[in-house]
Amino acid sequence: MAVKMRLRREGKKKQPFYRVVVADVRSPRDGRFIEDLGYYQPLAEPSAIEINHERALAWLHDGVQPSDAVKRLLRITGVWEEFRPGDPGKDRTARNERKEASKAAQAEAVKRREAEQQAASKSAATESAGEESAEQATAAEGAASTDESEVTES
Repeated sequence: MAVKMRLRREGKKKQPFYRVVVADVRSPRDGRFIEDLGYYQPLAEPSAIEINHERALAWLHDGVQPSDAVKRLLRITGVWEEFRPGDPGKDRTARNERKEASKAAQAEAVKRREAEQQAASKSAATESAGEESAEQATAAEGAASTDESEVTES
């Protein structure tokens, strides 16, 4: 059975009064409910909110999902902070730090790969340049030897 914590409308026309209830998701807004946890009077100055902290925490720990409006009321009364202690920004900053660290590691790996490729291409270029210079040297020696042979013949 799926259960949700939500508001149940009561009161006269144009004068709403809400009860915070735990109800089956299939039941209508103002229909059957499992437990009444408190009330919310939006027209009172200031708005009156009263929620049974112990029972609300018990239901939240059992896995009941609050509606958005009830979640706002739970934050105002402090029940939500008891249920989810800590600064919500800490989780976000830790996640962002992990993302930045992984991006930095990836960038470093890319730089390392590029440096290795450049070193490999330089060594290949020096080897090929060495081979070319050796070929040129042998060609020059061959040309010099032919020049010498021509000089000795004359």
